[in-house]
Amino acid sequence: MEKSRDFLNLKGKVAIVTGGGIGIGQGISYRLAEAGATVVIADRTEKEGIDAAKEITKRGWKAVAIQTDVSDEKSVQKLVKEVAKRLGRIDILVNNAGIYPSIPLLQMKLEDFEAVLNVNLKGVFLCTRYVADHMIKQKAGGKIINITSIDALHPSSVGLAHYDASKHGVWGFTKNIALELAPYKIWVNAIAPGGVLTPGVQKLQRSMPVPGGIDMEKMMKAFLARIPMGRMGEPDDIGKVALFLASDMSSYMTGSQIVVDGGALLM
Repeated sequence: MEKSRDFLNLKGKVAIVTGGGIGIGQGISYRLAEAGATVVIADRTEKEGIDAAKEITKRGWKAVAIQTDVSDEKSVQKLVKEVAKRLGRIDILVNNAGIYPSIPLLQMKLEDFEAVLNVNLKGVFLCTRYVADHMIKQKAGGKIINITSIDALHPSSVGLAHYDASKHGVWGFTKNIALELAPYKIWVNAIAPGGVLTPGVQKLQRSMPVPGGIDMEKMMKAFLARIPMGRMGEPDDIGKVALFLASDMSSYMTGSQIVVDGGALLM
């Protein structure tokens, strides 16, 4: 019988993490690299991707950055071809890239709605489509991990109708593709994070208009009171679950969604 630590060993594996330069993506990239994988940080912002890759390599692990716009088919095709050429294989795909601008429905324009779906849903389709094709040709199986949200199960706030639509879509896509790819030993699962304190979330909090007389400190305390664990999540909380799904620890799982929310959906 193999030892537990052997199941978590990703040495020799190549993992693509979209949006891996900051926030949750960076937390995932770190854990996969620590476990021995060569991590490809596919980020739309070139500097963020390069900086994240440098931080990983400073620790003696393996990472490269490839600028990628997941909503653009040619960019995704280029990513897959370049990874295959430079690293020889693709074993793990983490579809993490996502955007979530807060816009109330009656202020939302068609281009606002389409922009979110282009990244959050179409981007997942494009990356999965081309990476899965490569995995099938490799004949070595693979792991695909889609980052959804607790908003795929229950809305968290007004202003995220486009985001919630995209995340419901990713969860449905995950289950269907898990069925289709199972014969090729490609396991497809999802992680649904709750509130995670990332640079993107902090930027959203700063940009949200606050009506006069509202105490933001009290609002945050009220928000945390709805989380049984009493704290916001950290990128590493998601990174550790991604490592579980990327490893042989999850060898009998496909089409599943793991909620990582500190218990928020219990309230």
